[in-house]
Amino acid sequence: MSVESVYPHYVAKAERKGRTKQEVDEIITWLTGYQENDLKNILEKGINFEDFFNKAPKMNPKRSEIKGVVCGVRVEDIEDPIMREVRYLDKLIDELAKGKAMEKILR
Repeated sequence: MSVESVYPHYVAKAERKGRTKQEVDEIITWLTGYQENDLKNILEKGINFEDFFNKAPKMNPKRSEIKGVVCGVRVEDIEDPIMREVRYLDKLIDELAKGKAMEKILR
């Protein structure tokens, strides 16, 4: 699955709850170390999630502090490393949409 196919859903979810595309981008850059221009290129090229996470400049070490349930599964219990990274991102977007302050989301 490409990042580009899911990204608009992240933005739409955030915007429905009064949050912004810029906040979604800030979460993604915090998690992966990509810069905003990198993210734009990734979206244009249709990069899949596996390559997106494997080639990330610097995955944030604090991501292991992300806890909770996404789609009925605890993110900290997911064994597949790529799926765990995807669910970390999903959880952060969920927190944004629920109105959590960016300082708390970005641990």
